[in-house]
Amino acid sequence: MSSLTSSAGGRPRLRLALLAFSGLITALDFTIVYVALPDIARDVGLSAHSTQWIVSAYAVFFGGFLLLGGRSADLLGRRRMFVLGMILFGGASLLGGLATSPATLIAARVIQGIGGAVLFPATLSLVTTGFAEGRERVRALAVWAMAGAGGLSLGALLGGVLTYTFGWEAVFLVNVPLVIVAAAAAFVLLDADGPRERGRGFDLPGALTGTVGVTLLVFAIAQGPETGWGDPVVLGALVLSAVLLAVFLGIEARSESPLMPLRLFRNRSVSSALLVILVFGASMQNIVYFLTLYFQGVLGYSALRGGLAFLGLSVVIGVGNFIAGRLIVRHGDRPTMVVALLLGAGGGALLAAGMAADGSYWTVLAGLVVYGLGMGTIFPTMFGAAGTGVPAEQQGTAGGMANTAVQVGTSAGLAVLVGVANAGAGDLTGEALRVATADGLRETVLIAAGLTLVGLVGALRLPRGHAAAAQDGPGPGPSGPAADPGPEAVAANGAPV
Repeated sequence: MSSLTSSAGGRPRLRLALLAFSGLITALDFTIVYVALPDIARDVGLSAHSTQWIVSAYAVFFGGFLLLGGRSADLLGRRRMFVLGMILFGGASLLGGLATSPATLIAARVIQGIGGAVLFPATLSLVTTGFAEGRERVRALAVWAMAGAGGLSLGALLGGVLTYTFGWEAVFLVNVPLVIVAAAAAFVLLDADGPRERGRGFDLPGALTGTVGVTLLVFAIAQGPETGWGDPVVLGALVLSAVLLAVFLGIEARSESPLMPLRLFRNRSVSSALLVILVFGASMQNIVYFLTLYFQGVLGYSALRGGLAFLGLSVVIGVGNFIAGRLIVRHGDRPTMVVALLLGAGGGALLAAGMAADGSYWTVLAGLVVYGLGMGTIFPTMFGAAGTGVPAEQQGTAGGMANTAVQVGTSAGLAVLVGVANAGAGDLTGEALRVATADGLRETVLIAAGLTLVGLVGALRLPRGHAAAAQDGPGPGPSGPAADPGPEAVAANGAPV
């Protein structure tokens, strides 16, 4: 019997729905503020330089705390961290919705990022340990990924509708009732965590050096294009980050309970997936941001119309998720990943071709469809591969590593691509600025499409075949022994740990 109908607690569909909903929440908040940024900047008094930190503060602290969040889920309990993440996220959302000053608003985004860093790896590890590696896990990941990938485009849609109807504050306040419901449901639908296992340390030195090192790295990458790479603050952050991360790797190599077990990189599926995820963050994920600028800055869409323009993309991403689940089961991770990257690159190229100053929604529609199929296909594939062959007790860590790669890639890619997009604008105004903006955005999206193809290096390195093709057994509960794949499952993926 399928694990979607028979796993622990007798309510696996509701539990999976809750976990998918959690993925939706964290994904939404990357893009839900995009279309609201002009209104936020005007009402709160943000300068042009400070406005980018409404986006970057979330990304910097989300990325910086993911390794710590992932290890905490493994050691302290996945349900505990799920609920804690929801509480942090909801409290920060309330603070953001009530903010009247730039400092308060940016602080709210910082806390949201930390809450997301606690919530995401706990959620992903609950998915990967709740369903047996293979066909059932692929199906569960497809549902979870549909929510996560769709959330990136739905965020722009929802942000536009809420801003137009209720004001920008609603893009924050809408989270509050959602997280209250989700946190309460966790006590009903998720299995209780057992007592903390004795003898498993927390690796405090690794937690401190790794968290601060990654946070400083993402900060420097996000800040560099704004103040210049020669700025003392940026240079200091880069140097200190390099030192701390070097110390972190040294600590992890010797630690008995490492925050990031380096032996996970010997798993070919994990290391290859991390490369793909890094490239995805730098390229495909950032295209949504530039589409928002095109719709509003070039086509002159309102916040509402700009949000509605993403409705079709959200639908296509859902179709891509559906297709991905079947491709992975039949053909494995590697061919599915290759197809997803080619779709993403092709869709980006089509989008760039249609992003002219005299263009319209219809000139980019073909690109939206192909790009959306790529987004929907790659999301469950890359995160599924990142957890393949990983023991159950390290799934939270693997999830944290995977999303850290997304955040570092996204921040680095956005820093470079924003510089390209703005290079020709200068001091232009009026129609000249609109035309220059369109040209810059077209060049930027074309570069992102080309960069997507770099991910093929990781995709082609993935092991041949997939255990999903041979497995269709009952799924374990979140703590069940079957969640930890045996030697046969690991060998089938060519990924010894």
